[in-house]
Amino acid sequence: MRIGVLTAGGDCPGLNAVIRSVVHRALTGHGDEVIGFEDGFKGLLDGHYRPLDLNEVSGILARGGTILGSSRLERARLAEAAENCGELQRRYGLDVLIPIGGEGTLTAARILSDAGMPVVGVPKTIDNDISSTDRTFGFDTAVMVATEAMDRLKTTAESHQRVMVVEVMGRHAGWIALESGMAAGAHGICLPERAFDPADLVKMVEERFARGKKFAVVCVAEGAHPADGTMDYAKGEIDQYGHERFQGIGTRLAKELERRLGKEARPVILGHVQRGGTPTAYDRVLATRFGWHAVEAAHRGDFGRMTALRGTAVEMVPLAEATTELKRVPEDRMAEAESVF
Repeated sequence: MRIGVLTAGGDCPGLNAVIRSVVHRALTGHGDEVIGFEDGFKGLLDGHYRPLDLNEVSGILARGGTILGSSRLERARLAEAAENCGELQRRYGLDVLIPIGGEGTLTAARILSDAGMPVVGVPKTIDNDISSTDRTFGFDTAVMVATEAMDRLKTTAESHQRVMVVEVMGRHAGWIALESGMAAGAHGICLPERAFDPADLVKMVEERFARGKKFAVVCVAEGAHPADGTMDYAKGEIDQYGHERFQGIGTRLAKELERRLGKEARPVILGHVQRGGTPTAYDRVLATRFGWHAVEAAHRGDFGRMTALRGTAVEMVPLAEATTELKRVPEDRMAEAESVF
């Protein structure tokens, strides 16, 4: 079997672990040949690829990013890929394509699968917002990075009697903000799933200062937004990939709190530091398991599906099921978090 593998969308801790696992299982378990397309679907369309053997993947388990590179694909080029998927399969002699990516990548994988390409997907996203899987690799690492940052910021906030507004990633789902905020003991958490009222945050800070706790840390997801009429905040434009350009809620909220409280408030934007660096042990193991099961699915001819964690087991689920809607933070999880701040 000739297997093609690619990584697309935003980078994520654990991508290299999947690539390594696919190569090891395919070569040593089945005697397959593996090629890696460079820079995501662009490599597939433009013919940029290289053979992947055991030497190519040696030492990459703990490395962040992806040795194959990544990119986002414009919708017009995705349509081009779908129209020519048969020719692409013949050009590279592919028996299966294993794309590793988030919601956008898996949607592209589903489109290619519907057009006739044999596809087995592997979900990744630090946002943990892919339906049909309990967990995605990269999420644990992002939560650990955000938690450590807030642990450190607490000491400087207390030293200077400041409010720190920490903005973490999470466009439409607030899983990183929820779990890192809980783990770090943040005093307020703002999620995309529920509009917030800055007056509630002001009240919380004032009550803390009245008790002698003269600092506060607020964790806010980048996609969080205020309730209508509570503060000025405009929605951003839509980029060429269909994503909203956010206007910097962390910075805007810090200014609003400082104005209302008359106390110093500082924004801290963690940004892409959450994506980079060494993946946690959990993410390395999950990514390795996903790679192993993707190869096994390919040999069973279980195409049009993706790996998914269900409890502790890795199962195969339809790509269509996985990309129907995003997995967002439910009300009961918000209630759990509210009970501790």
